[in-house]
Amino acid sequence: MQLFWHRRDLRTADNRGLAAATRSGEVAPVFVFDTGVLEHGSSPRVAFMLDALASLRDRYRRAGSDLLIRHGDPATVLPTLASELDADSVVWNQEYSGLGRDRDERVRTACEAASLSVETSHDAIHHEPGSITTNAGDIYSVFTYFGRKWHDREKADPYPEPAPDALASAEAEPLAAVETEPVPTLSALGFSEPEATIQPAGTDAARERAATFCGDGIFRYGEDRDYPDRGATSRLSADLKFGTIGIRELYAATERAAAKATGDEAESVEEFQSQLAWREFYTHVLWDNPEVVSQNYKSYEQPIEWREDPEALQAWKDGKTGYPIVDAGMRQLREEAYMHNRVRMIVASFLTKDLLVDWRAGYAWFREKLVDHDTANDNGGWQWAASTGTDAQPYFRIFNPMTQGERYDPDAAYIKRYVPELADTDPVIIHSWHDASPTQRYNAAPEYPEPIVDHSERREAAIAMFEAARGDD
Repeated sequence: MQLFWHRRDLRTADNRGLAAATRSGEVAPVFVFDTGVLEHGSSPRVAFMLDALASLRDRYRRAGSDLLIRHGDPATVLPTLASELDADSVVWNQEYSGLGRDRDERVRTACEAASLSVETSHDAIHHEPGSITTNAGDIYSVFTYFGRKWHDREKADPYPEPAPDALASAEAEPLAAVETEPVPTLSALGFSEPEATIQPAGTDAARERAATFCGDGIFRYGEDRDYPDRGATSRLSADLKFGTIGIRELYAATERAAAKATGDEAESVEEFQSQLAWREFYTHVLWDNPEVVSQNYKSYEQPIEWREDPEALQAWKDGKTGYPIVDAGMRQLREEAYMHNRVRMIVASFLTKDLLVDWRAGYAWFREKLVDHDTANDNGGWQWAASTGTDAQPYFRIFNPMTQGERYDPDAAYIKRYVPELADTDPVIIHSWHDASPTQRYNAAPEYPEPIVDHSERREAAIAMFEAARGDD
């Protein structure tokens, strides 16, 4: 008997570790509500995870098995459960963050002390960290070179879903003999209901999103992905974060789409695949540099003198900065626990380059509010915007939030959807809000705030701040 420990792989299909475990004997699947990990949780992510767990348990039960649910420290829970089931090994898929790796090493030590063998598999991304390196053997810090090798590397096929009789191999007597717990409520775990509406979780929902995207949006992705009102994104980021769909299964779906595409559509599919490569790039960087979660990846001669500005930070969080595209993004975040990727870059640039607030404050807010928060991707994105990360935006190239809004939301459809104060306002006025007089603003949208900072002034201040950190005379 083996325990298969589910974590960020809440599926039975295209699950490398589970496929290996079911080939070698009876398997008892288990999920542990790890008290240490829950300390870093948030309502939107935990709500999505609970929905995914309910779906996963239903899948096991339909196959004649069950998903065992426990609470506590897995270093204690797993050896105890193995003893109850007379299991001789524990199997799981690897984690790549510093926190996850430290936890897994602790669990491995505890299992081996209990005379349990441990088997782990590489599963969450195509190419294991450390397998795509420079000629000197270093992890890449520039995406372009990483991306070329990533595209050229052969991708594994999806791992087949274990047959129902394989999933049911540990049914009845062994599983019935041990205590399992129901999928808990948010409140039972100490979380409040999220203010956002969370999209459905589970493999069925993920596959439906993937099928919809690969039948339409993927062919427009290259042209439309930067326009938040065009619906050309996959909305699969949370599914990849929690593993409700396997990366190989999704990639195979994109390859089937590519086989039907020509010209611009084929390039569009490849552009989406490049976004999957970015995801892996940041995972490799985090694996090699776990300290970037709280430290700048890029070093400067002097510390960057970020501003302490609680009022401006709160206005940013509330979507009340007086910069329409920024406010639309921040309100989408509150309403959906999600934000369009182009808008994520805009709001991150605004916080760090217009408000001059430390990227770590924005990263912490995204971690609290995003359903798809992923340590590697979010950290990489924030440090890119803050000019402190790998392959980062140069400090002197600063997004103008007004021209970004005009370029990527020209009709202000996205802005009007999330900022109702501007619903009846002419797009020309919306995109020139920073230049409008107080009277013009009052007449156009009396409830919408004036800009809290002057972009031109703050742009110069941001450049000066970074030049001082660089030690420029």
